[in-house]
Amino acid sequence: SPDVEEPGVLKKTFEAVQRLILEDTILSGHDISDGGLIITILEMAFSGNCGVHIKMKANASPIERFFAEELGAVIECKKGDIDRVKKILEEYGLDYIEIGETIETKEVIIDYNGERILHADMRVLRSIWEETSYQIERLQTNPLCADREKRNIYDRKGPEYIITFVPEETPRHLIEVNDKPNVAILREEGSNGDREMTSAFYHAGFSPWDITMTDLIENKITLEKFRGVVAVGGFSYADVPESAKGWASVIRFNSRLKEMFDEFYRRPDTFSLGVCNGCQLFALLGWVPWQGIEDERQPRFVRNQSGRFESRWVTVKIKKSPAIMFEGMEGSILGVWVAHGEGRVYFPDPKIMEEVLKKNLVALTFVDDYGREDGFESDIYPYSYPFNPNGSPYGITGLCTEDGRHLAIMPHPERAFLKWQWPWMPEELNKSLKASPWLRMFQNARAWCDKVKR
Repeated sequence: SPDVEEPGVLKKTFEAVQRLILEDTILSGHDISDGGLIITILEMAFSGNCGVHIKMKANASPIERFFAEELGAVIECKKGDIDRVKKILEEYGLDYIEIGETIETKEVIIDYNGERILHADMRVLRSIWEETSYQIERLQTNPLCADREKRNIYDRKGPEYIITFVPEETPRHLIEVNDKPNVAILREEGSNGDREMTSAFYHAGFSPWDITMTDLIENKITLEKFRGVVAVGGFSYADVPESAKGWASVIRFNSRLKEMFDEFYRRPDTFSLGVCNGCQLFALLGWVPWQGIEDERQPRFVRNQSGRFESRWVTVKIKKSPAIMFEGMEGSILGVWVAHGEGRVYFPDPKIMEEVLKKNLVALTFVDDYGREDGFESDIYPYSYPFNPNGSPYGITGLCTEDGRHLAIMPHPERAFLKWQWPWMPEELNKSLKASPWLRMFQNARAWCDKVKR
């Protein structure tokens, strides 16, 4: 086990790395305490989806040098920043050595004391490294999905984002003005994500209200004063009866509440957004794709094809649709969070799915790294798991009404409406964007409210 003979050096190392981060002169880093130098190098290549060429000399055998778990770290920087990085490390009195370079070809090449001791395909090594996890996956999820994931991520290139508009921050006066449209952030026992949703609508110039179902049941407030109603994600009633079924029952079997929600739905000056659990709720209420569909024919969201809860950073495409919240965003391909166990859209009546597709009521679809959507009930369906994490036909993950006022989606844009909420974004995009692209959909709702007066 590694020991810490000089805690001061460990502290200085931490401080130096923090400074490198602040000065934007470090690309990645990893300590070598779990497996040694070789494991660190490999794991950095695996996660970076790239290759490395290591050139080192030392008075020790390869096993001693590459598998020792003594204290140390590997950091990666741009070639143009090497001198700056060295200077900072020297200022902190830290020893360092250049060990090699990152390469675009997916190979791991290690030359040690003039001898090539390893030359292998990074993807093959990564597949070996992931094998144990893959075998466990086959035991705890749909084996077909586990097999698809192993195949589809073996040599993935990474997502490519397309933004068909210019994301901008909300003008300050829209946030500071007193007379702002009211939006009800609706939650039930077991809901979550309400604070992120509140923040997203606040940043777009709304006055968000925290409303619980108990508030409505006890008649403490009604929906009359609100321009928007937003049903958030989570696990209402722990989703014991099935996702959102308890929440929907509270509304459907209370005549006063049902009439209140129906009246809100019919008002031409209102909009609604259902996300994740809220998306499942809107389907069970019959709000999307249109009202009046019999229960046995009503589209709804059922158990993921993988058979488990899926929490991932995925890629989606905003489709041509009447959805007011996606106006001007058509064709964009963006990263977003998903977190659901029952997100696979199910159409009991194929004719309704045909009509939904014909009327462009699909607002959002999952896509893979090449921007492709899944097919429907093909022999390789779902060919793009985990890019289509729930197995929805055609990757459908959002539905809207014909007038575009009501929208139900499974992904969580409220968890990505700020740039720092994105776990990954291309460097050039991160530097060029003034705001997260997802902020636009909330701004669209505000613009619509300004255009459609009460």
